[in-house]
Amino acid sequence: MGEIVLAAKMTHVPTMLMSEQDGPVKGKRQAAIDGHREIARRAKELGATTVVICDTHWVINAGFHINANARFEGLFTSNEFPQFIQDLPYAYDGNPELGDAIAKAASVKGAYTLCHHLDSLELEYGTLVPMRFMSREHEMKVVSIAAWATVHDHDESRVVGEAIREAIEASDEKVLLVASGSLSHKIWPNKDYAANNGTFTISSEFNRQMDLHVLEMWKAGDHATFLKMLGDYASFCCGEGSMHDTAMLYGALGWDSYNRKCEIVTEYFPSSGTGQTNVIFPVL
Repeated sequence: MGEIVLAAKMTHVPTMLMSEQDGPVKGKRQAAIDGHREIARRAKELGATTVVICDTHWVINAGFHINANARFEGLFTSNEFPQFIQDLPYAYDGNPELGDAIAKAASVKGAYTLCHHLDSLELEYGTLVPMRFMSREHEMKVVSIAAWATVHDHDESRVVGEAIREAIEASDEKVLLVASGSLSHKIWPNKDYAANNGTFTISSEFNRQMDLHVLEMWKAGDHATFLKMLGDYASFCCGEGSMHDTAMLYGALGWDSYNRKCEIVTEYFPSSGTGQTNVIFPVL
C-alpha cells in the first residue's frame, strides 16, 4: 500500500533562480534554496518515489486538471516574468498512473477532474522551481496538479486533496506532497515597486503580521483553528491562487483532524510584496 511520507508548503519565487546568477539578487535566496534541498533530503530518507505538487501558478477555469505525462522535458520561459525565468531546462519522469488515479478518485467524489498526458502541456514554474532544487538531492517522478482555481471553492479542493491521498494509498508509491505557493500574496503595484525596494520587502504590514501568526499556529499544530480562517485569510491577504494548494494539502492530511506540529525549514521572508517560507508538515 502506498502512502504520503512527507508534506510541505513551499515557496517558488523566481528570485531563487536569480540567486544563482550574477546580479543584485545573487546569493539572496540561498536560505530558500537550502530549504528545498532539505525537504528533498527528508523525502529521500523516507523513501519517496514520487512528488505530487499542487501548483498555484497553473490557472484553471473549469474542472480540476492534472499534468501527468510520462516524461517532462524542455526549456521554460515564464510568460509572467520572462526577464526572470528564461530558457530554464528541465527533464523529469512523470507518473501517469498515479495522475489518472487521482483524477478518477476526485471525479467519483464529485470534483470533476481531468488528467492530461500531453507533450505540449508544459509544467508551470510553481512545479519547476521546487524541482530545480529538490532534484539535486533526490530524483522523483512528478505529478503536477493545477491549484490556481478561479471558480472553485475550498471544499472542492479539499475533496481533491482527499482523492490525492486515496489514490496514493491504493498505489505502491511513497509520495512527497507539496503545496507550492506563498502565504500572503499582495505584490507591490508596479509604480511603487522600485521605490520600496520591492524585491526584498512586503507590501502590507497587516499581511506580514497575519503570515507570522499563521506560522505560529502551524508550529503549534493548531490546524483546526487555521482552517476556520482559511477563506478569510486567502481573501484578505491575497493568498496565492486563493490558497487552493493549501486546501488540497489539508484535504490529503485529514483536514481539521490533522494536529501535527510543523517545522519551519526556511525562515519567513518577503519577496516582491509577498510572504514566503518553506514549512514541513510531518506525516509519519
